[in-house]
Amino acid sequence: MRLAGVLALLLVAALCAGPALAASFETALSRFNADSFSETEAAIGEIAVSGSPDAPAVLQALGSAKLFVDPASKAVYFKDAANGLFEASTGKPTASAPATLTTVRVNNRLRRAIEAALGSLTLLSPDPVQRMTAARSIVNSKDATSLPALDNALKSEQDPAIRSTLLAARAIILLTKADAPKADRLEAIAALAGQGDQAAASILASALNSLTDPELKLAAEAAVAKLNRSLLVVAQIQNAWYGLSLGSVLLLASIGLAITFGVMGVINMAHGEMVMLGAYTTFAVQEVFRAFAPGWLDLSLPLAIPAAFLVAGAVGVAIERGIISHLYGRPLETLLATWGVSLVLQQAVRTLFGASNREVSVPSY
Repeated sequence: MRLAGVLALLLVAALCAGPALAASFETALSRFNADSFSETEAAIGEIAVSGSPDAPAVLQALGSAKLFVDPASKAVYFKDAANGLFEASTGKPTASAPATLTTVRVNNRLRRAIEAALGSLTLLSPDPVQRMTAARSIVNSKDATSLPALDNALKSEQDPAIRSTLLAARAIILLTKADAPKADRLEAIAALAGQGDQAAASILASALNSLTDPELKLAAEAAVAKLNRSLLVVAQIQNAWYGLSLGSVLLLASIGLAITFGVMGVINMAHGEMVMLGAYTTFAVQEVFRAFAPGWLDLSLPLAIPAAFLVAGAVGVAIERGIISHLYGRPLETLLATWGVSLVLQQAVRTLFGASNREVSVPSY
């Protein structure tokens, strides 16, 4: 609770500090010379709200035991991922390291503070992927110290998906925060109910056991019931769609077998392997795009569809000319021959692509 209180107060103070934040980074760095866990804890909070571009690098170095102080000059240095030495106050590389450098010590409590501070910084990153990752990490951690940072991020966030995740993270924290005002917790329940997904239903259901206020409990129960009803409808629609999808594949396969036997008198036991070749052609086309034209990866699927037909058709022609044409009028022998072809094709695919499942990425559209 002490750690949460310190970070929360520092973050709230930072939102109102304005131009004074410029000097706080220097002040925070000077605290590391005290070689005190309490001073280091205060420094972490001040660095997190300083607005300095070097704040993430300093905090990451502190967490990985790569932050140093020079007892003689009181200067602070940090190492980056490539082990280059930088002076923390200027962010500039240092040609030679002082001989008297000592490592800034951290314990488990400080490591948790570093994680919370880095999460708060990432929420304001210009990279939307990093902001989404930070928001999801707060959803999972339910860290109450991130609440001021969430409020600050929500003021400037324009991306609808990231904003929705930030609101969900804020609602989860308020719901699980026992000392939060009742109005805020009711608002959090309504926000989670508006998410409409299984994760929100699970969070509300797990929070029911800890809610003692009758009004809060009733609101949470109503929200869970509403979410369960909507999820049930969605599940039924999904099941119907999946059934139609699987049924269409089986229908195409059965029609192909029926036509082959009805027109040619051939029992084709390698029919499923034709579908397999089309699927692996799709994977191969996508891998070519991934290796040589990653920026055009979304075009791989439209090009893979005709390629799958051509590959499967070419293999089918080769099987007909090489094997089936010699067995017309002998359906049982075509059964045995095509069964052997199916085994050969299966082993060929295992040899080329391996026995593990292969993933085809879904296009962005």
